[in-house]
Amino acid sequence: MAGRLDLGPAPGLTGCLPRPEQAIARFSVQSELGRTRFDKEHLVTLRLRFLIFVSLAALGCARRDPPPPPPLEVLVVPVVQRDVPEWIGTLDGSVNADIRPKVEGYLMGQFYKEGQYVEAKDPLFEIDPRQFRAAHEQAQGALARAEAQLSKASKDVERFRPLAAQRAVSQQELDNALSAEREAKAAVESARAAVEQTALNLGWTKVGSPIHGIVGIAKSQVGDLVSPQTVMTTVSTVDPIRVTYGISEREYMAFAELINRANYATTERGPALELILDDGRTYSHPGKAVLVDREVDVKTGTMTIRGFFPNPGNILRPGQYGKVRAALDVKAGALLVPQRAVTELQGGYRVGVVGQDGKAEIRAVEPGARVGELWVIEKGLKPGEQVIVAGLQYVRAGMAVQAKPDPGGSPAGP
Repeated sequence: MAGRLDLGPAPGLTGCLPRPEQAIARFSVQSELGRTRFDKEHLVTLRLRFLIFVSLAALGCARRDPPPPPPLEVLVVPVVQRDVPEWIGTLDGSVNADIRPKVEGYLMGQFYKEGQYVEAKDPLFEIDPRQFRAAHEQAQGALARAEAQLSKASKDVERFRPLAAQRAVSQQELDNALSAEREAKAAVESARAAVEQTALNLGWTKVGSPIHGIVGIAKSQVGDLVSPQTVMTTVSTVDPIRVTYGISEREYMAFAELINRANYATTERGPALELILDDGRTYSHPGKAVLVDREVDVKTGTMTIRGFFPNPGNILRPGQYGKVRAALDVKAGALLVPQRAVTELQGGYRVGVVGQDGKAEIRAVEPGARVGELWVIEKGLKPGEQVIVAGLQYVRAGMAVQAKPDPGGSPAGP
């Protein structure tokens, strides 16, 4: 007697398993005539092996390779090459005076037009003078009373002196008269000082400019209560105007012999300066470097230098910035990138560069001087290369990226 057990292919695996594996899904078990019993243990083993095989095959068929991710989007700007001055300077008044009142009171008037040129001692504001005038008159009355007491005391001394010589009055009475005269003189001096002080207070109700220059917008309005802590406005002397810029420690060492020569900090011996304005024009009046700070700033690694430029017509104003070019050196053909394109890692500097094949490269560079928001790159870049300014933290060397121009613009400024 013969029998056949047909397991068939596993459901859902048709077309998934390879053909040799499909063949194993069918097998037969025959029982020969005369065998006393069926080999059940062998059948169970075959079934377990079959189930394990089907599970592994199903897992293999379900696995699919994920699609490749799209290229990472980064913002880039081109490396530009142009001549740059060595330093960026900020302009400020040669003298800046904060206008504060000497007395406290209510502001009654403003005498100047904001933004105009004023001379020294020109009145700017007036504080309510009535209480100070009353105090001054009161002090004058106290002075008159003290003077009257002094006059009486002096006459007493004149009268008692001959009487004391004739022993008509006692020496004690004469001494009392002399003491009263000295006390009256001291009272007069004190009252006179009080009169002078109240006169000063009354005069200080008119707030004037201590210097000549351009007066700023008023920070106190009529009706405000002002005090000696109140900054009412600011006056700046802008002719000449001061420029402040910093040079790096490396630059200082390169020009230390020139900087430290005798009498450097004078307008006659300092190097000539040129000022490049924000619109790219060179200021028509040359300036002079007049002051070198005593130390290198440990926070920025720079040394501060100050110079002055003539400013007829008060064209230049405090707060402007310009590029300062000294007769010491001008860097020609410098390569510039935005400072945000440069990252520092373990004491070194690097930038991300997008090649023509669309792949990113992490490149070590040697930065030089900073020019505004840009950075001069001494080594590591070529003109026209695209540097990454946003997304660099996600970039790896050799990664495919999608470069888009930075909407903030390129470093190719004036």
